[in-house]
Amino acid sequence: MLFLSSAGGERVPELPEVETVRRGLEQAMVGRTVTEVILRRENLRFPFPKQFASRVAGRRIDSIRRRAKYLLIDLDDGQILLSHLGMSGRYTLFESNKVKQFNSTGNIDTVSRFGTATGFAGRHDHVEFRFDDESIAVYTDPRRFGIMDLIEVGEESIHPLLESLGPEPFGGWNSQDLAERLKRKTSSIKVALLDQRVVVGVGNIYACEALHRSGIHPQRQSNTLVRKDGKPTKKLDLLVDNVIQVLEQAVEVGGSSLNDFADVNGTLGYFGHHFQTYDREDQPCLKTDCGGTIERITQSGRSTFLCPRCQR
Repeated sequence: MLFLSSAGGERVPELPEVETVRRGLEQAMVGRTVTEVILRRENLRFPFPKQFASRVAGRRIDSIRRRAKYLLIDLDDGQILLSHLGMSGRYTLFESNKVKQFNSTGNIDTVSRFGTATGFAGRHDHVEFRFDDESIAVYTDPRRFGIMDLIEVGEESIHPLLESLGPEPFGGWNSQDLAERLKRKTSSIKVALLDQRVVVGVGNIYACEALHRSGIHPQRQSNTLVRKDGKPTKKLDLLVDNVIQVLEQAVEVGGSSLNDFADVNGTLGYFGHHFQTYDREDQPCLKTDCGGTIERITQSGRSTFLCPRCQR
């Protein structure tokens, strides 16, 4: 049994957590054909597309990609199953030999047989994907903030949920690109980093960590990091390098284990052990020779952690 979840509580999963889920799904599902889809309700955050189950059944999964915090599951007929985990979404993957250990009880159309393994007595196992090797993927979402949709290949750029997204932090993103997007922004740099139109997937934890590594105060006005000629300052160069580095390190260790996030083996993500600022209020700054103390402030309703001595 493989367990893949978003962050629980009030924290939306960020890029490293979604990438960890993508890799787990890729390992378990690519190359398999969906033989049946069971829907136990008409909607998650939005209604399922018309004939969703019949349009997915019979299709082989060719690849699984990520765009920002969305999973894009490529089917062999040119359709793309778009999935977002919301706040509490979770995939649990049962190999065929494990499926046989769970006996159906009651009405399987309303409550799944996997309640002991997926939680909530099966009441929130809203979608089941059954595969040709008799394995099953169960999507559980008690808060129903997740999303599933079907789009045609090539239409990702015009989908309402994807069309306004900014660049990915991996694969060519650079400080000049960020400078172009910040040069007229008077909002704080922390708020700008969380704007998915500026750069996707950074999220609250990793913005705090990257800003601390770069010595940039999270309340600093964004456009002050861009020179008058539109070129990035050295601080902005450093920030981009640190955003990429922080995200790469988080992906490598499976994300951050806040609340119930776990990887494909049920193992908690370990980036929390590398936090320099996040959730360290009133603790000493870990930078050499700094001597400051981590503080917590609120920006746009979210906690920001910083060292006021070394971040300017």
